[in-house]
Order: sequence, then C-alpha cells, then structure tokens
Amino acid sequence: MVMSRKQCSSDIKNSPHRGRGSSFWMHDSELLFNELDLKVGDVFLDVGCGTGDYSIHAAEKVGETGLVYATDIKRELIDGLTNKAEEAGLKNVRAIVNDICEQLPFEDRSIDLCLISTVLHSLDLEATGEKIFSEIGRVLKYEGRLFIIECKKEDTQFGPPLSMRISPDEIEGYVCTSGFEKIGLVNLGYNYMIEFVLKEDKS
Repeated sequence: MVMSRKQCSSDIKNSPHRGRGSSFWMHDSELLFNELDLKVGDVFLDVGCGTGDYSIHAAEKVGETGLVYATDIKRELIDGLTNKAEEAGLKNVRAIVNDICEQLPFEDRSIDLCLISTVLHSLDLEATGEKIFSEIGRVLKYEGRLFIIECKKEDTQFGPPLSMRISPDEIEGYVCTSGFEKIGLVNLGYNYMIEFVLKEDKS
C-alpha cells in the first residue's frame, strides 16, 4: 500500500537519511521492490545511485548469483557505497564512477533491469535524453525493464522547484523514441514510478 501524504511527510522529516542523496526513504520500499520484481540471478543497474540505498536492497534480492552495478558521477558517493556493501558482506555490488550523459561501461544486452531514481529532473533532457536512453537501450537485454522515479509535478515543501519537475508524459516522450514501451505507472506518494520495457527491433 502506498503511504499517505501525512505518513510520508513525517517519515521524510524524521529520517536520519534525509538530504543525503537518496529518495529511497520517501517511499514504501516494499511496494517499490514488489513492482521491480527482481529475481535471484538478475543483473540490476542503478544509474545515478547516490548513496546506494536501492543498490544495497537490490543486491540482497538478486542474491549471490546476481549482480548489481551502481553508477554515479561523484567519487565520494561511489566510495561510500563500496564501503557500505563491504560492511554488509555483499560481494555482488560493483560501484563505478560514471556520468549518466556519457557511454555506460557495460556490454550490450547485459542488464536485466535498470533504475534511474530522482536524477532526470536535474538534466537537460532536450540535449541529453536521446543519448541517455539509447545507451540504456543498448545495455538492457531485450524485454529488459527500465524504471524511472521522479517527483510529481506539483509544489511541495522540499525537493526540486516545480519548474524542474518532469511529468510522466514528458518522460515517456523522451524514452519511447529509443525502442521502449511504457507498461506501468505507480503512485509512490510524493513521487511516481514509470515502467518501460525494451522491445526487440524486428524490422
């Protein structure tokens, strides 16, 4: 069940993780990961991972036979995630410094599922969207899934200003030009999560 606005607001204000580069604590994580439906052995990519909370949780879901790649442009966040994974005894996390607007350091068709959480609103998608989503389309397996979490396009007391926020329809317009098809939209309270699947080009 999605948290109520009152519950979510209280959790965010009281969370020790608030303001530390992660939106993980804004949501009902059980709902979110039920939607991701990660399987043991999956290869998961967390693009713009921040503090890596999604990556750590995903690593537990995919198990020892699975793999989690996490990328972020900030070296200190990547180093922090590497340390966090080591402290948790997780040997299936690979944290890598990488710019989302550049080529991804992964082989073609090597990823089962990709997550981009509260990153895109900070980018100029008119200039970079085609590059970003074509690269994700390259590394995802056919029928692989892309999940994007963003702040709802409405005023709140925290988060990015309204002028920076992106609606689901706007995101769909950018993503679906790179071979993706929208298959779902989930209400996460203050945020939303939109799901796409990569369709094989049979032309």
